Amino acid sequence: MTLTRTVATAADTTPIPFVDLGAQQREIDEEVQAGLRLVFETTAFIGGPDVQAFEAEFASFSEVTDCVGVGNGTDALELALRAAGVTAGGEVILPANTFIATAEAVSRIGAVPVLVDVDPEYLLMDPEAAAAAVTARTQAVMPVHLYGQTAFVEQITPVAEQAGAVVIEDAAQSQGAFRHGRMAGSLGLAAGTSFYPGKNLGAAGDAGAVLTNDAGLAARVRVLGEHGSPRKYHHSTVGMNSRLDTIQAVVLRAKLARLECWNGLRRDAAERYAELLRPQADAGAVRLPAEAPGNHHVWHLYTVQVEDRDRVLAELQAAGIGAGVHYPVPVHRSEAYAHLGHSSGAFPVTEAAAGRLLSLPLFPHITLEQQERVAETLVRAVRR
Repeated sequence: MTLTRTVATAADTTPIPFVDLGAQQREIDEEVQAGLRLVFETTAFIGGPDVQAFEAEFASFSEVTDCVGVGNGTDALELALRAAGVTAGGEVILPANTFIATAEAVSRIGAVPVLVDVDPEYLLMDPEAAAAAVTARTQAVMPVHLYGQTAFVEQITPVAEQAGAVVIEDAAQSQGAFRHGRMAGSLGLAAGTSFYPGKNLGAAGDAGAVLTNDAGLAARVRVLGEHGSPRKYHHSTVGMNSRLDTIQAVVLRAKLARLECWNGLRRDAAERYAELLRPQADAGAVRLPAEAPGNHHVWHLYTVQVEDRDRVLAELQAAGIGAGVHYPVPVHRSEAYAHLGHSSGAFPVTEAAAGRLLSLPLFPHITLEQQERVAETLVRAVRR
């Protein structure tokens, strides 16, 4: 890619957001407002026609037979695990390098999260580490499709099958990503995804979904998310209240129609960052993220690695650049999971990344001028 250079003025201090949700909203505003008016006119707030339409459209987009909308991404993972038969006391293998919600979903059903390290190049679940963690109590393996690219599910699936376990994907950061031509969310028995506003496909609040090609599992998810009720006032099991609001479905339908285009813009922006930062990468001052062979990355996050990360982050933020960190405290080092008994150094790749990773602003509507300013500020910071 050849960039046409523009010169950012040194005095430019206009804030650059980490994610510009306003730009997305302006693009879909007319369509969303019309949809919302209809929802309020018909008062179809719960389970309205837009929910069914979105479920069908997102299932088709994800190349699965069934999509069940739920309240949020954490619920989606929990419901997928429960519907797949994971029980209290069972073990679920997951990567240490993930947001805590992956482990929370396991803990909420009384199962045991078994953490493993990630590979050093892409920071995705290490299949060999997963295989080494299998025990007689293993009921599921949960690879996380992180930063916008899919985990090595084709290597993880045999590990699960040999253990008599299921594969449940955490697909919260990968809407539209695929591996060897297969879409994220279609690679395991089921997947949970999140439509938190900052995701590639984000709602106007919390929302999530379970994806699967197993009609029976989808039916169980629906029952569990409706208070364990297959029909009104008849409760076959103890469930929960987790449904996709119609208002969120309206927003998601408008964004889904643009998701492929927006993901393409994210890929273009990632290529621009790579070119802008290549000299620093070649000099060893910045480590750039990479796309694994066979993956189609949708760049939910653009994560670089730098020394003295917290100082560099502070300098970026002082310059009005909305950089962030994903994630500064690994799951096993959080107070919530201290009971797992993992000491410092238990997962060295994850821990090293936690101290070096820096997420740069990246969203579909980011401009070349904004990216140049981010890159210039980052370069100045790492050279100090």
